[in-house]
Amino acid sequence: MKPLLWKTLSARARADALRRPAQTAQPQIAATVTAIIAEVRRNGDAALRSLTEKFDGVKLRSPRVTPAEFAFAEKSLSTADRSALRRAYANIRTFHAAQKPAALRVETMPGIVCEKVSRPIGRVGLYVPGGSATLPSTALMLGVPSQLAANPVRVLCTPPAKDGTVNAWILFAAKLCGVTEIYKVGGAQAIAAMAYGTTTIPKCDKLFGPGNAFVTEAKLQVSRNADGAAFDLPAGPSEVLVIADDRATPAFVAADLLSQAEHGADSQVILVTLSAKFAALVSAELEKQLADLPRAATARKALERSRCFVATHLAEAVTIANAYAPEHLILQVANPRALLADITTAGSVFLGDWTPESLGDYASGTNHVLPTYGWARVCSGLGLVDFQRTMTVQTAARSGLKKLGPVVERLALAEGLAAHQRAVRVRLDSLNG
Repeated sequence: MKPLLWKTLSARARADALRRPAQTAQPQIAATVTAIIAEVRRNGDAALRSLTEKFDGVKLRSPRVTPAEFAFAEKSLSTADRSALRRAYANIRTFHAAQKPAALRVETMPGIVCEKVSRPIGRVGLYVPGGSATLPSTALMLGVPSQLAANPVRVLCTPPAKDGTVNAWILFAAKLCGVTEIYKVGGAQAIAAMAYGTTTIPKCDKLFGPGNAFVTEAKLQVSRNADGAAFDLPAGPSEVLVIADDRATPAFVAADLLSQAEHGADSQVILVTLSAKFAALVSAELEKQLADLPRAATARKALERSRCFVATHLAEAVTIANAYAPEHLILQVANPRALLADITTAGSVFLGDWTPESLGDYASGTNHVLPTYGWARVCSGLGLVDFQRTMTVQTAARSGLKKLGPVVERLALAEGLAAHQRAVRVRLDSLNG
């Protein structure tokens, strides 16, 4: 991670330096995903079996997880393992339950009442990645809000292990959330199956969950098709940006960078600091910690396409962060709360030396399904409301229609929509007759 002095870079050089690795391969990814989706739509369950054998090396008789597999998974975990998942579940549930929207009722004028009410989305598809790492935490992040939202149909897809099983941690996490319909299907083919439905996997209205570049592209493609499904947000390869001043602890900074770099070769980590000297200290720590990191090879590949910027001052560091719009933003500075007001684009923010991004990934309570690719400029992280939809309701009393009706008539005629005006006039005539 050779330090780049931000103030010396041209606008083009800055944009190039902030580009995500996965974005450079977008055309090839899109073409591959299009072919996978077409195959699943054409051949259904048969396509899922062949694609699972091709990409995961597993031949499956039936993709659905059985009750016996759930029971075995729970027994295979230690008491401490189950306790850790229950603690994470409780914290995530507490934070998401507090997000429940209150019913809204407003009398906009005498006799006219407007309301806003919430309803659960009917059928939701939950995707839990499992390619390079098993992520039971994602099962909690999707399962908890869907449980609170009371979605009538909840389908979970996750890639099988080489022996054809689903990781015990994922199954127990899903059970805590009341999710029992789980299928051993991963990648873009899982997204296609949940979006369009197969004989085995039911069609869903909206899809949720992070994934690699292929999964993210599949979500985008099915959302553009009228027969497909909506999706939560572009949550692709993981990324983190750390702003660290010279008083920060290099070992902490390096550990935070590696915690995201180990996700996958297409992950990206960004360090923004105030001096090349501090950047060198972090670089030395990276090498030191990589020496005994089990996923060191993966992390090194991610680091090859990651960046280190030297900012002139903290305000410039914030400018860099807002331009990148990171999935995760860590502020390891003397007064992190003071910078928060100026942070405008980030999926989730972690304040101070004692708040590693890992807390949010697993158990603090916030959701770790967050916008990547710079989508934090316009998208928010996943929450309870994403599993619901709202409806507005209005009621007019006779007195209200008498007062507001003439206003609506005038506006309708101004737009040349006589039938709109007449729908009001016939009622006013009835009231006056």
